[in-house]
Amino acid sequence: MRAPLFAALDVEAAAALKSSMDERRLLKGEVLFSEGDSGDRLYVVTEGKVKLSHSSGDGRETLLAVMGEGEMFGELSLFDPGPRTATVTALTDTTALGLGHAALRPWLTGRPEVAEALLQALAQRLRRTNEALSDLVFSDVPGRVAKALLDLGERFGQVRADGLHVTHDMTQEELAQLVGASRETVNKALADFASRGWLRLESRSVVLIDIERMQRRAR
Repeated sequence: MRAPLFAALDVEAAAALKSSMDERRLLKGEVLFSEGDSGDRLYVVTEGKVKLSHSSGDGRETLLAVMGEGEMFGELSLFDPGPRTATVTALTDTTALGLGHAALRPWLTGRPEVAEALLQALAQRLRRTNEALSDLVFSDVPGRVAKALLDLGERFGQVRADGLHVTHDMTQEELAQLVGASRETVNKALADFASRGWLRLESRSVVLIDIERMQRRAR
């Protein structure tokens, strides 16, 4: 498995850690936990995709992240138990492994590399959050759309003869929530990219054709 939690261990230790985790299976659209719930458990996606979202007081929803196979979420609750800060919903049928604080504690004390891997994951999450905040201030919507599609392509894309196929499993509304813009503005940006021949739009997926121009637009 690609998860940093396991990558830090040898094969035998990784198998032992995995055996101490509980498997959860979610159907598309099912909620794993909701914002405000108490929690002391991290999760690693082993199959499928989930979205992490936050709702404002007036009911508007912001999509914080999309997580896929090998990616981890909920680790904050292990170090700072309290209300969950996001709602996690399955974008596809999904399988995830959960690890509670009590089960993790011996690994943190006995295997420092596990603690180091978790700290590295937290640092990467903080860096992505800072980049997202900076993009909201300094980047226009088309730039944020291009950057989001490139990020999704890096994590979920498959290279084929006609381009990089990115199955993101999001609606256009969810993609708009991910970049912090209206669906109309995001659709306009996507249509512009398509008319320039940079990408091709498909249902809940996109084919990135001109990566270089998309990268320039994302800067």
